[in-house]
Amino acid sequence: MGKRQAPPSSASASSNCTAHSPTTSQTTATNADPSQSSAYYKEHSISISSDNNTILTPYTTFSQLKDDQKLKKSLMKPFKGFEKPTPIQASVWPYLFAGHDVVGIAKTGSGKTFAFALPAVHIIKKQHSTSKILALVLSPTRELAIQTHESFAAFGPKAHIHPFVMYGGTSKKEQKADFLKSQCNVLVATPGRLMDFMNDGVVDLRAVQIVILDEADRMLSFGFEQDIKTIMSSFRTARPQTIMFSATWPPEIRALAATYLSAPTTRITVGSDELAANTDITQIVEVIGPDAKEARLLHILKQHATAPTAGEHNLVLIFVLYKYEAPKLEKLLSSHRGGYAGMVASIHGDKNQRDRLHALESFKSGKTPILVATDVAARGLDIPEVRCVINFTYPLTTEEYCHRIGRTGRAGRKGVAYTFFTSNEKNHAGALVNVLKKANQTVPQALINFGTTVKRKVDPNYGAFTKDVDMSVKGKKIKFTCDDE
Repeated sequence: MGKRQAPPSSASASSNCTAHSPTTSQTTATNADPSQSSAYYKEHSISISSDNNTILTPYTTFSQLKDDQKLKKSLMKPFKGFEKPTPIQASVWPYLFAGHDVVGIAKTGSGKTFAFALPAVHIIKKQHSTSKILALVLSPTRELAIQTHESFAAFGPKAHIHPFVMYGGTSKKEQKADFLKSQCNVLVATPGRLMDFMNDGVVDLRAVQIVILDEADRMLSFGFEQDIKTIMSSFRTARPQTIMFSATWPPEIRALAATYLSAPTTRITVGSDELAANTDITQIVEVIGPDAKEARLLHILKQHATAPTAGEHNLVLIFVLYKYEAPKLEKLLSSHRGGYAGMVASIHGDKNQRDRLHALESFKSGKTPILVATDVAARGLDIPEVRCVINFTYPLTTEEYCHRIGRTGRAGRKGVAYTFFTSNEKNHAGALVNVLKKANQTVPQALINFGTTVKRKVDPNYGAFTKDVDMSVKGKKIKFTCDDE
């Protein structure tokens, strides 16, 4: 791995600290108490692994961050109304401002986007440039790219940040014209469309100072490895600061990602990097017959698809597995039987980009408080007012289950997730039981009856995640009942 000289920083490091049991010296934080820092890491289950044994003091308040880094008021605009940084922000910011390459791992809804956006914007401000691409963010999906672009735009015109978002599924000609007149200094892009414009000579990345791979595990597992390699080789000789963020970090992807990191490198994990669900979410798994799912869905919606409360929308996100299911379910809910005419939208692969964006915006605003979606919307989207997630059809992997339900319970809010589990998904029972137990959730006996052994296998997307709950439990015959009360 190449080495890069870290920019000047007020941080000093403790040289005798060990990973996963951090002790801190006086570092970046003004008037910081090492014992308080250690207590903070312990309280939030934060583990830190640095290749030079550097443990820095977290930024637990915005004023502390602003004073230490001498940040202008305009850079703090997106955080107005927030009491304090989230754990991933507090622990990552000292390293990013000190110039480290960072792998950040935290649950969905933990504030990862602004964890990397603020240091990127700070770098741009120091360069005094408004016409060169200084920050590059790679996203696996167009939806996540659009949302990340919105986060950068939140810094406002006074910050002199000019973000541009680039993704497939739309006219290249129009996107090219918009880009050329954008004075872009922050480019958010999906790898495929970025490669198209690089090959056409439209995009110049030679001035990039910081690059972020968001949803890094999925980026690599989606098959973007070669595109990323090409993109990462297009910078100047000295590598830019590189950041990878993810909710999980399987061993196989971890080893591959190390290729793109330069010393000094720090890995920060909030919670666990294993398969786990957000503990702010109440998970309700119902073992049910396929024919009973529609009636049960309508019953749940009566409880959760309600009028806004306390000025906030009560949004319900319903996940299906196959794209043909989405319009079918939308039609049902909009029918006389469903009773939700004008309140339902859907997003799936057969919809064009314009219609998908319209559906998402309508959902976010609360105009259509029920959204039926395939997994295209499962990761990365940050819609804080989603109160309830319903897995109408179980996903292909239990990790995808964790990311689906992670659309609720975001930014410290509580959420609830219902999952319809049929005999067709019985091979996922063991992994799902593990997830429920780790999050201290109720495990229905009907789910255990399927058998809880998780066979060791390596999934092409997610690597090996294989634990055994109870080898003594054997599968039993299950009788399905329908509770439509």
